[in-house]
Amino acid sequence: MRKRVYIETSIPSFYCETREEPDMVARREWTRAWWDTRLSYEPVTSDAVRYELERGDFPGKEDALAMIADLLCLELAEEIEEIIEAYTAHKLMPVDPLGDALHLALASFHRCDYLLTWNCRNLANPNKFGHIRIMNGMLGLFVPELVTPYQLLEEFR
Repeated sequence: MRKRVYIETSIPSFYCETREEPDMVARREWTRAWWDTRLSYEPVTSDAVRYELERGDFPGKEDALAMIADLLCLELAEEIEEIIEAYTAHKLMPVDPLGDALHLALASFHRCDYLLTWNCRNLANPNKFGHIRIMNGMLGLFVPELVTPYQLLEEFR
């Protein structure tokens, strides 16, 4: 069975990235390398990702939306709001109803194996992972691995 990967907004954004700074080029190339070889994974996303991409103003916006158009969109179950409230009340995630807390709640509630992101401040942050594991344990939720495309590239595993 393929492992389920929740595709957060930064993934299609970086796939379509046009900036030429070395760190941006590296993230774009690692994102493209993973996306183009993702056959061993089941990528999923959410309406929140679509909404964030739609309201953004960046080159490649239409391409980014097209990338996720055919992905399974995870259901926004009633419990998600309570999970978000717990994350923000315990200062695990910033207060933003359409932000990082929502992505983590969706990936956790729907038992995704991975949450794929370039957001290393609030999601793929090893300093936060222990807190996320404790909070999800208290809530009875699955804990997805919070990773970047670089970490999932087959050649580095």
